[in-house]
Amino acid sequence: MPELPDLQVFSHNINKLFAGERVSKLVLKSGKSGLSTESLNKKIKGAKLAKCYREGKQLFFRFDNDAVLGLHLMLHGALQKFDGANDNKHTILEMHFENGQGLALTDWQKSAKPTLDPPDPEAPDALAKTVNAKFLKDMLQRKAAVKTVLMDQKLIRGIGNAYADEILWKAGISPFSISDKIPAARITALARAIRSVLQDAEKKILKAHPDLISGEIRDFMSVHNSRKEESPKGEKILTATVGGRKTYYTDGQEEYS
Repeated sequence: MPELPDLQVFSHNINKLFAGERVSKLVLKSGKSGLSTESLNKKIKGAKLAKCYREGKQLFFRFDNDAVLGLHLMLHGALQKFDGANDNKHTILEMHFENGQGLALTDWQKSAKPTLDPPDPEAPDALAKTVNAKFLKDMLQRKAAVKTVLMDQKLIRGIGNAYADEILWKAGISPFSISDKIPAARITALARAIRSVLQDAEKKILKAHPDLISGEIRDFMSVHNSRKEESPKGEKILTATVGGRKTYYTDGQEEYS
């Protein structure tokens, strides 16, 4: 599944490709969105793409008539640029522009979901300025593994399995730690780690893959990396299951319980 830094890069590159372009039509091919080709065209056809941006684990396309199309890629969703006719398999949604180019949302599982004018979520985005040590201290007042809490999209949006591991390693906190037992100093380190890990990852992905609009890039990761046996600090990388998800960590991360 693409995570926050991947989606940041996608939005950047989609803007390079399509910002300012006028939509000629949309075609809903499949999926269970509750939308229709007619409802999408009534709202968006003829409008210019003002901006593509990311919030949480979703991409949003805002048009110059203030309509917003949200796309959640889920596990296997992908975005594909096409010229003229779209010949991508497993297409859920096609967005055609007047310049003859287009963007297809594909998913062989048919789980990727478009939404129209979605409501604003209550949980803050992981890169929001409000996600600071004070916010995290309140959020972590739960008797649950810290990794599970970080990945709860109803509490904080955007952190998935891979980056939860990277953030906790950077902060020096074991993924098995009980959230409400983490001391204040470590919570401050966690707040710093969330921002630095996610922003640094975006820069690395964009530098290595400057035109990326699909997929997930993981080869630079410090611990969540099946090809590595040691962290950059020389610690042995261990694996376990936390909250049903494969977790990468080291013994150098302090466990609070």
